[in-house]
Amino acid sequence: MTTARLPLFPLNAVLFPGLVLPLNVFEERYRAMMRELLKSDEDEPRRFVVVAIRDGREIAPTATGMPDTVAAAPPPERAPAEGFGPDPIQTFHRVGCVADAATIRERADGSFEVLATGTTRVRLLSVEASGPYLTAEVEELAEEPPGEEEDEAGALGEGVLRAFRAYQKRLAGASERSLATGADLPDDPSVISYLVAAATVLDVPTKQRLLQAPDTATRLREELALLRKETAVIRHLPSLPATDLTRAPTHPN
Repeated sequence: MTTARLPLFPLNAVLFPGLVLPLNVFEERYRAMMRELLKSDEDEPRRFVVVAIRDGREIAPTATGMPDTVAAAPPPERAPAEGFGPDPIQTFHRVGCVADAATIRERADGSFEVLATGTTRVRLLSVEASGPYLTAEVEELAEEPPGEEEDEAGALGEGVLRAFRAYQKRLAGASERSLATGADLPDDPSVISYLVAAATVLDVPTKQRLLQAPDTATRLREELALLRKETAVIRHLPSLPATDLTRAPTHPN
């Protein structure tokens, strides 16, 4: 299978194909990555790999929304692999997602606002830390062919959407008529599986398990079980969780 070497952006989050990822980039190692991506032609994809951190942590807490300002003091310069141990690949989950940066906007202080979209699942083969930022050799991780499971995936997709609406209703305390209708949601089972995985309030290990599911039907089956479980838990809570948790965060780095 064809491999590629791409810049590597570790996060305490999981990116799924088709989902949008806003980033607030202020660490020098990631600024260097963005400056390099800006050197490519505008009509060429500006690709990097987002991978979830298995151990360790990001430098700054995750916050909702794209901030207008950043700290006045410049962040300390860190080596590409600093904070990720002597063998960085052991710190990351081995399955990640390629991101295509549609917008890379440099601020006056040298930090960047980035808006990227997940495109393709990839498996990490190796991680290199000899340059100004981490890079990874990756191979595409295609979904297994649906075959006889295609009809099952379609039926599961419909069931997951129904369960997701019930979950939204419980989480937000909304009335049924205020929820998105079927026309507002996708009907492709694979797209449904990634959308629901991203939009459901789950921990990183669970989202990672959904990302690396071998096929759409497997992912949808697990989501159906998770949604039913989460909805039942919320139903018995004395108060509802903060609905802010359902919003897509900006990841400061």
